[in-house]
Amino acid sequence: MSASTALSTAITKGISGLGLAPATDLAPQLEQFLHGLVKWNKAYNLTSIRDPQQMVALHLLDSLAVVPYIHACSAGGMDSGAGQILDVGSGAGLPGIPLALYYPQVEFVLLDSNGKKTRFLQQMQIELGLDNVTVVQARVEDHQGQYAQVICRAFANLADIAGDSQHLLAPGGSLLAMKGKREAADLAATTLCVDKVIPLDVPGIDAERHLYVLHRHDNHHKGA
Repeated sequence: MSASTALSTAITKGISGLGLAPATDLAPQLEQFLHGLVKWNKAYNLTSIRDPQQMVALHLLDSLAVVPYIHACSAGGMDSGAGQILDVGSGAGLPGIPLALYYPQVEFVLLDSNGKKTRFLQQMQIELGLDNVTVVQARVEDHQGQYAQVICRAFANLADIAGDSQHLLAPGGSLLAMKGKREAADLAATTLCVDKVIPLDVPGIDAERHLYVLHRHDNHHKGA
């Protein structure tokens, strides 16, 4: 089996392992994105992971594991920013680009303060034909806008994520923080509170993964 075939097989099996029913072109697009990431990583140091096979689970499938919660939270009902999702500290486009490929009908804004990383994101946007993606170079504290959902992956501790991102949530919006092990967080200085902590099972990753769902205090509903 060639390296390319093995990569394609791993992506296809991983998508199936997540229980997703994607469009037929998702796996080839994800593979194209991965090849771009490997190429640009040599010069731009976008990720410490160098092996494309490891990238499948640790980057692509890890990003796609939150697909059901993106769908649930972007289904409308927001006063503003309806359907628009902000990926904070997007870096190499994770989770923003895999999610944008899965949900072409949803508008994604990929935010990062690093110029090399945003140049990579812009190139991937062009190569993958992602009309539903906007790339912004800015610090999260300085960025302005109202989003139905703000998502971040491996960005900071939960208290910092909430404090830095709370001004970007539209009324009724939610913050999704992708984390490893469960962590205690003092959110007293923020307007947000944890609504749910959802364990994620990612094929190929033998480690704890959790999704924290946060809302403003006045929108809080007790969850699991």
